[in-house]
Amino acid sequence: MLKLTSLSAGYGPIRALDDVTFTAEKGEITAVLGANGAGKTTLLRTVSGLHRADSGSVHLDGTPLDKVPAERMPKLGMAHVPEGRGVITELTVDENLRLGGLGRGGRVKDGDLQRVYDLFPVLGDRQAALATTLSGGERQMLVIGRALMARPTMLLLDEPSLGLAPRIVAQIFGLIRDLVRDEGLSVLLVEQNARSALSVADHGVVLNLGRVVADAPAAELAGDDKLRHAYLGF
Repeated sequence: MLKLTSLSAGYGPIRALDDVTFTAEKGEITAVLGANGAGKTTLLRTVSGLHRADSGSVHLDGTPLDKVPAERMPKLGMAHVPEGRGVITELTVDENLRLGGLGRGGRVKDGDLQRVYDLFPVLGDRQAALATTLSGGERQMLVIGRALMARPTMLLLDEPSLGLAPRIVAQIFGLIRDLVRDEGLSVLLVEQNARSALSVADHGVVLNLGRVVADAPAAELAGDDKLRHAYLGF
């Protein structure tokens, strides 16, 4: 379980998060929704240690994360997939995946590699190919696979649908849903595509100008016409 309490963060005089409190339950997908500038990416960066909070706290399964550096997060069970499909283009698919396993510490296990190739068969077919040759959808699969190599209990996903064809988005979201159902993975999903996110999420949190304006089951948010029109654009 990921618990955020009165979390505030900013950049100089700009406050990006303002007293944010919510809980992402274990074994569920929690979608964080809102327009551009709502504070969604800052939220993930603050949770994963890439950006320091001004005040408030973050706990993962009861462990405080406030002073944990980003590079130690995988050992505590957290993996962060930032926006932008940041593969290392000079390395092969296999080498990119092995880097993800190193974040957990110790030797990369072949079983973990095979698990990712089973989840994403297209990566298994191209494991010796340079990452620069992959399509946008394949790169998104690679960065998610790289995060899964650390065997996280909590996966942070920032805009995984950005710039992808609807068919690929449906495939990736379906896989995430399967991992939650079959392996008990917990997911904090930041998405601007609110309709798609709510279709796979268990719970939703809506941010507006850094503040929580709604925190409810996903089905309830999807059915609230007034809230959807005001904050989610559909």
